[in-house]
Amino acid sequence: MDAKLILLPLPAMFLLVCLVAATMLRRRITFYKQNRLHPQKTATSAQMAAAMPDSRAPDNFRNLFEVPVMFYVACLTIYATSLVCLPHLVFAWVFVLARYTHSYIHCTSNNVMRRFYAFLTSCLSLVCMWLMLAYQLLFVV
Repeated sequence: MDAKLILLPLPAMFLLVCLVAATMLRRRITFYKQNRLHPQKTATSAQMAAAMPDSRAPDNFRNLFEVPVMFYVACLTIYATSLVCLPHLVFAWVFVLARYTHSYIHCTSNNVMRRFYAFLTSCLSLVCMWLMLAYQLLFVV
């Protein structure tokens, strides 16, 4: 199996970060214009939270730099150790699809239970990747 296949989910996650950042930017610019608010009035996160009631996109943007970091490490470790296999690829793409779903829900309806299930799916796929990687490192390599 081509080891580079495990790297393909990484640009997909980068695209998600860009999409959420663009959503956040668009919403903030709209908010500033509609409320005739100078951006300096929201220089800190506390000021932003007090001024702008909709924090869905910024909250999701921050989420994309938490759990996904362990996903990036797993993918790069799998690639570096040449342990790429079909289950790793499936878990990686399930993670990516679940994170897209999580971000979509978080930035739109923000239905907490639906968002939780998407988050849980991404976390479980990540745990599976890490458990399989640990097994391979301990017993296969």
